[in-house]
Amino acid sequence: MKARMPPRVLVSSNYAWTIVNFRLPLIRRLKSEGYEVHVLTQFDGYEEKLREEVDSITHLFVSRKGINPFVDFLTILDYVKHFFVLKPDILLLFTIKPVIYGSIAARIFRLPKIVMITGLGTAFLKDNWLKSLAQGLYRVALRKPCKVFFQNLDDKGLFISRKIVCDVSTELVPGSGIDLESFSEAPYPDNQEPKFLLIARMLRDKGVGEYVEAARILKKKYPKMRFQLLGPLGVENRSAILKNDMDNWVEEEVIEYLGETDNVRTFIEQSDCIVLPSYREGTSRVLLEAAAMARPIIASNVTGCREVVDDQQTGFLCEAKNSSDLAEKIELMSNLSKSERRQMGLRGRKKVAAEFDQKIVADIYLEALREATAGA
Repeated sequence: MKARMPPRVLVSSNYAWTIVNFRLPLIRRLKSEGYEVHVLTQFDGYEEKLREEVDSITHLFVSRKGINPFVDFLTILDYVKHFFVLKPDILLLFTIKPVIYGSIAARIFRLPKIVMITGLGTAFLKDNWLKSLAQGLYRVALRKPCKVFFQNLDDKGLFISRKIVCDVSTELVPGSGIDLESFSEAPYPDNQEPKFLLIARMLRDKGVGEYVEAARILKKKYPKMRFQLLGPLGVENRSAILKNDMDNWVEEEVIEYLGETDNVRTFIEQSDCIVLPSYREGTSRVLLEAAAMARPIIASNVTGCREVVDDQQTGFLCEAKNSSDLAEKIELMSNLSKSERRQMGLRGRKKVAAEFDQKIVADIYLEALREATAGA
């Protein structure tokens, strides 16, 4: 396909919120470099925030639920239709279903594609038929990509060892990057008792259950210690926390549920420590945001979390799925002086500035785009 000047880039993700929150800095950089940027995503109320930033935004038919052959086949057909109409020169694909089904549809048009494996999802947490199916779909989708970006070595190693991708087409990227100006260093709070905050979609896989149990353990010893949860309930996911469970925890006075927000900065600023006992991540954006604002972190010692935390330097790593160990690490953090916690946070900001600045991520993508479109 003959390339235009400037090249027409089509960015696709599972829904508009993920693009607004994770890809907008990259889109702005592409626009500043002269690229024509179009977005294909499921509308969820955030699409209006994108309209003024891009050349066009189009609705994508895609289910957020598990694999359904009929529904997912319709997603492939929808991609085919939009590729025919939009005639992009190259694709940037993010999140599981756009990566898989967008890549399959791209083969019909022989469109070059750059994909990001942002995380492996619930399907990869257990060895069962769903994991085998997901691996098979990835294997079909990722034949001859221009580049496959990974956010951590474990995910990259798994895809190479299972022969889903070849090593030469892969590269590590430090997550989606972090805007160090928007998430600037915040003064450490002067709370009378330490306030701990978990920010995530309310899923079991994020370690919400272990966090609540750790809170129960510690509340017996430190009744004034505060444990908060921030993030959406009612998520379409097999590990979603039920509203009834949340109501019971709040009534029990174990945790405070803060609902959801478009601006996590205020909540991070008011917290002494950010906690994420997740079972697996790509690279946790929440941890990057917390570290950028100079807050110490407690996170599980798993892929996508340990890359952000230097244990005992910028926070503590705990054993995944172990509420007792999580409680122990929270108690360790609470027993530090405010000055010691503040120093941990400052070291964390220094780390993310050196390793996870969004400018680093944008430079990597731009180089990949130049290589993919050179001579086209």
